[in-house]
Amino acid sequence: VKRAPSVMPKSSPCASPWSSLWLTSFVILVVQSVISSSYSSSSTYQRTAAGGKRPGFLGRTLVLLDVNTRSPIRVLNDNFLSLQLDPAIIRDGWLDFLSSRRLVTLARGLSPAFLRFGGKRTDFLQFNNQKNLAKFRGPGPDYYLKNYEDDIVRSDIALDKQKGCKLAHHPDIMLELQREKAASTQLVLLKEQLSNIYSNITITARSLDKLYNFADCAGLHLILGLNSLHRNPDNSWNTSSTLSLLKYGAGKKYNISWELGNEPNAYRSMVGRAVNSTQLAQDYAKLRTLLQSVRYYNRAHLYGPNAGRPRKNAVLLLDGFMKNAGSVIDAVTWQHYFMDGRVKKAEDFLKTRLLDTLTEQITKVTKVVSTHTPGKKVWLGGLGAAWAGGINNLSETYAASFLWMNTLGVAAVQGIDVVLRHSFFDYGYTHLVDQHFNPLPDYWLSLVFKRLVGPRVLAVRVAGLQRKPQPGRVIRDKLRIYAHCTSYYNPNYMRGSITIYIINLHRSRKKIKLAGTLRNRTVHQYLLQPHGEGGLRARHVQLNGEKLLMGNDETFPELKPKILRAGRTIAMPPMTIGFYVLKNINAYACRR
Repeated sequence: VKRAPSVMPKSSPCASPWSSLWLTSFVILVVQSVISSSYSSSSTYQRTAAGGKRPGFLGRTLVLLDVNTRSPIRVLNDNFLSLQLDPAIIRDGWLDFLSSRRLVTLARGLSPAFLRFGGKRTDFLQFNNQKNLAKFRGPGPDYYLKNYEDDIVRSDIALDKQKGCKLAHHPDIMLELQREKAASTQLVLLKEQLSNIYSNITITARSLDKLYNFADCAGLHLILGLNSLHRNPDNSWNTSSTLSLLKYGAGKKYNISWELGNEPNAYRSMVGRAVNSTQLAQDYAKLRTLLQSVRYYNRAHLYGPNAGRPRKNAVLLLDGFMKNAGSVIDAVTWQHYFMDGRVKKAEDFLKTRLLDTLTEQITKVTKVVSTHTPGKKVWLGGLGAAWAGGINNLSETYAASFLWMNTLGVAAVQGIDVVLRHSFFDYGYTHLVDQHFNPLPDYWLSLVFKRLVGPRVLAVRVAGLQRKPQPGRVIRDKLRIYAHCTSYYNPNYMRGSITIYIINLHRSRKKIKLAGTLRNRTVHQYLLQPHGEGGLRARHVQLNGEKLLMGNDETFPELKPKILRAGRTIAMPPMTIGFYVLKNINAYACRR
């Protein structure tokens, strides 16, 4: 965003330089010049090039902010922020606990949303139309396995007697035994991941029942990933397991969308067998035909190819796939991870160079999609702070929330229709809810986002005086500002309201003054900061100074705003994230 240069009025020889009239005129001219800067091409704040330091009040770190309220620059899916569960929950046993009343409540708080059941182990899933055979439940320590499995069976019998949503309250001792089992299984899963040698996972009819019950009770639409590596000798896709699964789901009238495979560009490194773009396109066409052959799913949605991070091999596969099968799928899916597991510092999550990589990756993907199928929706699936399950003691702290919120802002501006967060629960260290069913910082940020942010994206206009760039150095933004129409699902705000969310990566407080159409409006502030002594490593969050905690298994805390009087400057504390709602602005772009 470039700012028009200020025009300095020439002083009259007879005028006193200290005249109050002259100073008043100077201030008005400068403020008008700042506010008249043009809208940015995106709704994120971009630094303006400045000619160096200027004397007087112009040297203050004050940012002037305005929003285009006439029309949105993007209109996203109502399920923009969506969720993912990893198939590893079948192996480690947590699938049996998806009926937890508290877990369902937490998932329902983020509805409406999609729930993608998929991940690296998608391509090792085998469907078996069985109900309650313990041999399909995976390993567990011998000293408690028998009684533990008996408890699971008894719980299943009790759930079967319920009508509608099947919810359970699991005893503490049962949960403690499950955490022990999961910890030992996680070591096995990690060993598989490091060695690239994976074992098959059986998803039984009972497992599918539990998974669908969880999604349905929480108001989520299930997207089920199918095994693409189940191959015939000629390398064509073997559909036997999938057909059995489709028939079972149709018989139960399960409303499911579908996806085939996970990161097909990485198959050679995983199993020593490659599936090229032409073969993958044929497989998707075969799946579409299969869905049409099952009456209940003849209009079901199909998404793919769920390519990996768009480096050379992934881009080539995506290009060939879209050329041959772009019309077969309803939306294009791909994955992005920001860093690997070697990151050790919380501050690494705040690096602007890291945050900016997403924009580059989105550009690569959308270029391929627009070449072959202009207008096709693009989804960002399997989004996480780091690959290999995340980073212990970092990926689930407040520090990772900066990556998560910036991802939502950038994706919305760039027109990504849906972002699927990996993972809602259990697997690795990038989840939203921990194994004690307690929400982590990213969950609370997601909850506030869902409550306040709607699918209509607005252009942001920002003007401020910044430092002069040094030769050969790119100045990256540490103050990121995004704007949307306020969510229509929020009963506290009528249509026409605007929500602005701001990410302050600076180590100092920043002041934002609302200007233009936003001037002199009452603002509702939702400021989220780490709670406790951990700082960026905190696993708890406070909203406007109050720690966020669940009241009970079915009750969320009240998200109370702090009301800022009209005309007041917004003061963003260092390294914080804030949401600001303008309630009575009656924005034309948000009234429809």
